[in-house]
Amino acid sequence: MSKLLLANKEYAEWLKSLSQRFRQSQIKAAVKVNSEILRFYWSLGKDIVERNFENTYGSEFFKNLSIDLKEEFPETKGFSPTNLGYIKRFYLLYANAVENNPQVEGNLLQINASLNNPQVGGNSEPLIFSVPWGHHKLLIDKFLKAPEKAMFYVQKTIENNWSRNVLDWQIDSNLYERQGKAVSNFKQTLPAPQSDLAQQITKDPYIIDIMGIHQEMQERELEAHLDTHISQYLLELGKGFTYYGHQVHLRVGDEDFYIDQLFYHVRLHCYVVIELKATAFKPEHIGQLNFYVTAVNNLMCTPQDNPTIGLLICKDKNDVVAEYTLQGVDSPIGVSSVEIFDKLTEDFKSALPSIEDIENELRDPKQNKEEEV
Repeated sequence: MSKLLLANKEYAEWLKSLSQRFRQSQIKAAVKVNSEILRFYWSLGKDIVERNFENTYGSEFFKNLSIDLKEEFPETKGFSPTNLGYIKRFYLLYANAVENNPQVEGNLLQINASLNNPQVGGNSEPLIFSVPWGHHKLLIDKFLKAPEKAMFYVQKTIENNWSRNVLDWQIDSNLYERQGKAVSNFKQTLPAPQSDLAQQITKDPYIIDIMGIHQEMQERELEAHLDTHISQYLLELGKGFTYYGHQVHLRVGDEDFYIDQLFYHVRLHCYVVIELKATAFKPEHIGQLNFYVTAVNNLMCTPQDNPTIGLLICKDKNDVVAEYTLQGVDSPIGVSSVEIFDKLTEDFKSALPSIEDIENELRDPKQNKEEEV
């Protein structure tokens, strides 16, 4: 340690700032390198497919190409016969996505800007070049014949900054099939595009995979357990949910009422009231939730907040009964079911948010509303 660092506070602070700027530069450089490598992989895969090299040069083509590329670039990794096969399928997967979705062809699968779907990498950075190669290999293995699913998970990976382990978990939990599937009255009670965005934040079923939870838990037990494991719960709810608290007290007409769980959704700019039911759906559940939504609108919302949304998560539900019950209800409400598992895999545990992430989620919700966009 230098004498300057020991004796000069201003110098020490500058050095700390310099260190942070250097690390940010390293991160940006790594992202740029990843993007450029993927661009090369795309062009290489395109050549292999369009020039029909496998049929031209036989079954040993990838082996011979691997030998030649390694001789040409001895310090470069990624040219094994296996990886070259992935590079070919990388092109095939996303070329098929373009064919299935022609409107993205001009920008090569670029994200369109919207409230719930921010542009990645400025105005010209294609979506697929912003995801690590290991993620793509997983998607190639899973969805070579289902490019629309691959694109869904690519987009969600970027929106939520998923590690490969979390991406693997989300695929195994069938997020594509569950996303936006709650029974709701959002289209009748919210203006567009708010109604579409509200539907997108729902899932059906929600999968709660936390050690110690069991199907026979009562509502209060389940609430307390989820409150203790809020990081896992927030991961399942999805990006944008900021935790306000459980058993939130409301005083209405000189009577006391307690909301199971209250969140603020920073992208929808509204409170979300969640009621947990350890039983199957019953029509009377909606009346209680509707009351809580109305109370939050009147007692907690500011003029800057959008209308509060209610979400009922119950053990099971009959979709037709839920749809009938929601007809005529003025408050925006969704109804979903829940599936509960007994344990997490070690890989998934290691990919959960850090203590700092959890603390950030538990900060004053008013502060979160101002800071998160």
